[in-house]
Amino acid sequence: MERSESGTRDDRTVHAAIDQSVEERDQSFMGVALAEGRRGLARTSPNPAVGAVLVRDGRIVGRGQTQPPGGPHAEIVALREAGEAARGATLYVTLEPCAHHGRTPPCVDALVAAGVAEVRVALVDPFPQVAGRGIVRLRAAGILVAVGLGATEASELHEGFFTRLATGRPHVTAKWAMTLDGRIATRTGRARWVTSPSARREVHRLRDRIDGIVVGVGTVLADDPLLTTRLPDEDVGVGGPHHPLRIVLDGAGRTPPDARLLRPDTPGRTVIACTAAAPEACRAAWRAGGAEVLVVAGDGPRVDLRHLLADLGRRGLNTLLVEGGGEILASCFAAGLVDRALVFVAPKLIGGRTAPGPLGGLGAATMNGAYRLRDVVVRHFDDDLLIQGEIDRGGAAADEADGPIAAAPATGAIFHQRTKSTIGREESLSDGRILPSTQGGDHVHRDC
Repeated sequence: MERSESGTRDDRTVHAAIDQSVEERDQSFMGVALAEGRRGLARTSPNPAVGAVLVRDGRIVGRGQTQPPGGPHAEIVALREAGEAARGATLYVTLEPCAHHGRTPPCVDALVAAGVAEVRVALVDPFPQVAGRGIVRLRAAGILVAVGLGATEASELHEGFFTRLATGRPHVTAKWAMTLDGRIATRTGRARWVTSPSARREVHRLRDRIDGIVVGVGTVLADDPLLTTRLPDEDVGVGGPHHPLRIVLDGAGRTPPDARLLRPDTPGRTVIACTAAAPEACRAAWRAGGAEVLVVAGDGPRVDLRHLLADLGRRGLNTLLVEGGGEILASCFAAGLVDRALVFVAPKLIGGRTAPGPLGGLGAATMNGAYRLRDVVVRHFDDDLLIQGEIDRGGAAADEADGPIAAAPATGAIFHQRTKSTIGREESLSDGRILPSTQGGDHVHRDC
């Protein structure tokens, strides 16, 4: 019997609905994997904060995030939770499973042994010892592998890891809070508080998922900050609050030994980055207070930021938050070291010719020399605004007086083309291999 044209259309509608439901299911499960990964941010470095979910018969049977270095990866945590239910299951994972021996055995071996049937990978791992090899081995074992589901979101999750592989330094976010007229403090230097409690709580959420935080000695002298993470339990990641490594830039040795961030009861660790110009007596006092002293090359008493960030990259820091002051921020921008700007704007007007702004330095001579942001996102925290954007490396024209803005290598996008696809769009690679060139050299490592 011949099928009617309307019957054929009905079949197509049914198949489209089924495809849509499958796509939505995959979106949902990869979303859970991404959420698992975010809970591990700043707790896994130098490794990426991978999230994984095992699904069987439409039900999550195991989930996990990568543990601190030396601990199991996300896939292994999910397999242990799933047990025998992993056989025939589908794995959703934010980064390609590893295929090499480090501190832990290859994850691909465990997935094959557990009988996992399918793997949905958000991104190929650019780490040279993986770089598609995990996908190749999974497919060789008869496991169905698809790549690209949630690629955009996973690129954001793993941006610090990708930046360090590409450049040898952490991914850098410049953060400041200012009034509507562009002041970060009053003419007398008072800055508490520019923004609302809800905006300041967001800053602590950021600290909870960042590896290190940088301030200049001027900020230490003016504010005597703790630079710790203070959040309620519901806002913190895995294992309680994470306190980022505090890095104070103090080329000449002005940090007082009784600063709050040097007190023994202040949680977390402090590094004071100085130059040879800092007196040995100052260095000894800092060490006595529990700080690590890092002598960095510099131009006179000024710490060379490129050398410092390269050192932090070698230490395995994936992400860095620069909180100021204005001269430090300006130097980071001028050196092409800033990847993202995160600016809180409060609806207040301070005025005053001498009230400081967020960026010091010489500044641009014309608007053509301004730093531009792309992918701008605006959020509200009570009456305050948070404006966030990526630094546009190629969009700025040369300043007529100052010349071109210093460029820096691109970050994770050099490994993974960021298209319009988001969760739900997949691409299956023919052989799973992507072998990127890395610019990090000896800085590239993943402590597996």
